[in-house]
Amino acid sequence: MHVLKETSRTFYIPITFLKNELKMSVAAAYLAMRAIDEIEDHEMLANDIKFDLLTATSELLKADFDAEAYAALLAPYAEQLPEVSLRLADWLTFCPEGARKIVQASTSEMAFGMAKWAKANWQVHTREDLDDYTYYVAGLVGTMLSELWAWGADIQTDRELAIGYGRGLQAVNILRNQHEDLNERGVSFVPDGWTREDLFAYAEENLAKADLYMKDINKRTVLLFCRLPLALAHKTLKAMQDGREKITRAEVEQTVEEVQVVPGTQTIHDNS
Repeated sequence: MHVLKETSRTFYIPITFLKNELKMSVAAAYLAMRAIDEIEDHEMLANDIKFDLLTATSELLKADFDAEAYAALLAPYAEQLPEVSLRLADWLTFCPEGARKIVQASTSEMAFGMAKWAKANWQVHTREDLDDYTYYVAGLVGTMLSELWAWGADIQTDRELAIGYGRGLQAVNILRNQHEDLNERGVSFVPDGWTREDLFAYAEENLAKADLYMKDINKRTVLLFCRLPLALAHKTLKAMQDGREKITRAEVEQTVEEVQVVPGTQTIHDNS
């Protein structure tokens, strides 16, 4: 949990809303996916190296994870990679056994997709390309969470809406980082011929699916977890449409408070 907090405070907060095995499972899943994400995003590694590392990691995740093989794979780059990547085996060990197969299968598929897009230098040309990329890096988070909700809380959700949930959050990130990605990395996730307004529409379309996804969640702690990233995404999108780069820290803190209150009730503190 310490590494999780150091890696992403944005996701640390909603994960703390969860209870017991679901909390441990989602924390482990986030760290596992962040482990491969740090490889995909690494500024010093060449794309062919990223492809090789991610492809091999994807294969290792398909069976009982071989920690020694993974350590040997990363050994030539251990000085460059962050702790969260080097300790992938620890996150999988930390994950409750019943959830581990779900986490490994989703992380394996994500690593495969990230490898494919690293090899293609993340060049998005069509709507189909954008859908494919956002599925692998974010939609898969949605489907994995849905599997974890079914396993740990007996909550059944719609798979396409779950993908929309992940895609919506990712689309907001793409809008936030659009100029930085292009100027610093030479990468554009905007399909050919699309305007920024088209990208806003794409984000809104998927966030609308995310809003529908929420309607199937009837457990309050899981609802809390899902509500915070979605609320932050909606507010960030609105801020960008108003000409701001992002929301303020004060707005983030206000949102954390707001999501913990269900209309007609007090702030949620129960264990349900």
